[in-house]
Amino acid sequence: MQKRLNTKNTQKAIESAGLTQTAVADRLGVSKEAVSQWLNDKSFPRPNKLLQLGKLLNLSIHELVIKEEPNTPKIAFRKMKGTKTKDHHIEKAQEIGRFLRQLVPFLPFDTLEMPPVFKSPSCDYEFLRKAAAKVREDINLGSTDTVDFNHLIRRFRELQSVVVPVLWGSKQRHENAIHIYLPDSQSTWVYLNLDTNIHDFKFWMAHELGHCLSPNLEGDEAEDFADAFAANLLYPHELAEKAYTSVMRQTSSAAKIAHVVALADAQTISPYTVIGQINNYAAHALQPEIRLSNAFHGAVTNFNKKYLNLSDALFGDIELDDDGKPCARDYISKVEHAFETPFFDLLRHYLKQHNKGPGFVQTVLDMPLLDARSIHTELS
Repeated sequence: MQKRLNTKNTQKAIESAGLTQTAVADRLGVSKEAVSQWLNDKSFPRPNKLLQLGKLLNLSIHELVIKEEPNTPKIAFRKMKGTKTKDHHIEKAQEIGRFLRQLVPFLPFDTLEMPPVFKSPSCDYEFLRKAAAKVREDINLGSTDTVDFNHLIRRFRELQSVVVPVLWGSKQRHENAIHIYLPDSQSTWVYLNLDTNIHDFKFWMAHELGHCLSPNLEGDEAEDFADAFAANLLYPHELAEKAYTSVMRQTSSAAKIAHVVALADAQTISPYTVIGQINNYAAHALQPEIRLSNAFHGAVTNFNKKYLNLSDALFGDIELDDDGKPCARDYISKVEHAFETPFFDLLRHYLKQHNKGPGFVQTVLDMPLLDARSIHTELS
């Protein structure tokens, strides 16, 4: 872990205190040149001087020092609506990433070289159209075929990405999916919350696939691309073009809404994705946008009620505990089979070789300790 002075915070605090570099030097018993080098990021204060500087400027060590970690895990979230990503969300996910490094030696892939990714990903309409067509070709789908879960799962594995299916509850967290990329091993880990509506889950999987294909993008740019890619993969140009014509033929607002919902139902995706892609096509083709009445939102709500959470569909045929969760054995067996994920096998090998306790499971799966103990018992 490398450290450097937070020069922005330090300079601001010096100015707020009405001090000069000379005054700071005098108070700390160092030369003015030493203070100048600190503020120009050319040297770092010794521990005792760092403490004195923080006390003088009323700054905590956290505010005074920036810790830089080589190969810091890169994080992307698929967030719950209305939530804001804060520093502690990122720090927590990065800590999970550090634990995942312990599993890297057990990965089953032939090589840890970077798999094929997009060279210069963007949200340009034509780029997204070509990118979606290329991925569809890679997973043996035609331009208007329906993408299903198996297509997405297989593509994750081909891209050497490890899917980690988790039970995080439907409305209890900041995120419903986490994408963790470890630069030092070029490995990708995708956490997906199973307590999610089936068609939303499909979109999130496609969204995370977008992240896997654009590892160099970060922040809002990465999220915008992943969203746009997911929509284009699930409802590509060819479908949007036909849908635009068929929706425009409808003679009433109610008929237009019903038609959009039917189109979404046929693909097991959200009506919002369908109308969004239709209007993206319209803008590209210089055609009028299709505007639906406010009744559309109610229709989407009713549409959502038709679909189970993926966890309900996956575990519906087995006995659940009082909290509605499967036992550890059933959970592991079901998700290993459904998602073709090597994750629990990696965890099993690591726990046995290093004699690790349930605390490791608790951190790497971000779950309560009681649940982690059950998983640990099953794997070890």
